[in-house]
Amino acid sequence: MGRIVAVCISEQKGQRKKNVGKGELVPQHGLAGDAHAGPWHRQVSLLALESIHKMQAKGLKVGPGDFAENLTTEGLNLTALKPGDRLRIGSHALVEVTQIGKVCHERCAVYYQAGDCVMPREGIFVAVLQGGPVQVGDAVEVVEE
Repeated sequence: MGRIVAVCISEQKGQRKKNVGKGELVPQHGLAGDAHAGPWHRQVSLLALESIHKMQAKGLKVGPGDFAENLTTEGLNLTALKPGDRLRIGSHALVEVTQIGKVCHERCAVYYQAGDCVMPREGIFVAVLQGGPVQVGDAVEVVEE
């Protein structure tokens, strides 16, 4: 089991996101108020704090939200998940993994601002099946069907 260490949103795609501490996961939409939310398969992005630490070890001055992830987690191996796996976030929200990593056809603003982007390699994307509040400190766990 892991936990949420940041809940991040941005007004535009391709930007670093700001940790707002809490939010609302909306079914079939994503994180309320975020530019990436909408009726598609990449409604919410997750990145492990452990991945951010790898970038910090390379000398990058980055933290949660700097790779445009919505939810920064700690203590859960996100890269071991596969499409179709489900996660319970907090006490109410249920999400389903839809994609592991992504292909970046061109370097985004995050890459140029941070010097590298770990999201294409280690980020995951989910669709919201059941909504609910999400906040820093909430548990994140893989649930069995």
